[in-house]
Amino acid sequence: MLPAKPATYTREVDLDGVKANMTMTAAEVDDTVFAVGSAKMADAAQATAALQAMKTALLKNINGKVKAESTSAQTNSEGTSTDMQIEAIGEVNGKPTLLVARLSSKDQLIYQIIVIGPEKAISRENIDMFMSSFKAN
Repeated sequence: MLPAKPATYTREVDLDGVKANMTMTAAEVDDTVFAVGSAKMADAAQATAALQAMKTALLKNINGKVKAESTSAQTNSEGTSTDMQIEAIGEVNGKPTLLVARLSSKDQLIYQIIVIGPEKAISRENIDMFMSSFKAN
């Protein structure tokens, strides 16, 4: 559930030496960006490793430090999946910036669900609604 009309684009990203075409769909509301990205990796091991590379890149973008983080992984008859939740504080253009991200892998697919914007302008309710609305196929 994006809060405004989204834009979609695909570009090649470097995930710690592994190239992937990531498709991002994003909407911006009052300097806060809500975005979902996805890409297909060569195998499940690459997908799991890509999560750490995405985390590193996101933190670097805001010169951020992790405030809270959790990771869970499971393997079952449907395959392997990993889910990483991150909350970080950083700075963009001299302004305190909050990043909330959910990075997920499911077999060969990776997903990046993020909310990023001015620390004091993002409501927990909007973050929770956006994050909980995402369902991987």
